[in-house]
Amino acid sequence: MRALSWGFRLVVFVLLLGLAIKNSDVVTVRFFLGTSWAAPLSLVLVIVFACGAVFGVIAGIITVLGWRRRRERIDRAKSIAESGQ
Repeated sequence: MRALSWGFRLVVFVLLLGLAIKNSDVVTVRFFLGTSWAAPLSLVLVIVFACGAVFGVIAGIITVLGWRRRRERIDRAKSIAESGQ
């Protein structure tokens, strides 16, 4: 199973490497106030993907923390209701 996992990782890596090599053209990313940045397309894609992954993880953490707070409130209310009987 471990060899199969590493084989899959190797195939994905080779495919992504080929994608990066085929998309090595320089693109210009224009920001506000006339600033711009020229970089290879593959680098821009990796940066955008990484930013999206970070924002997704942060959103997931915020959601889980909200669930945890809600569960603590419910547990607290349940213990108060049980002790009052």
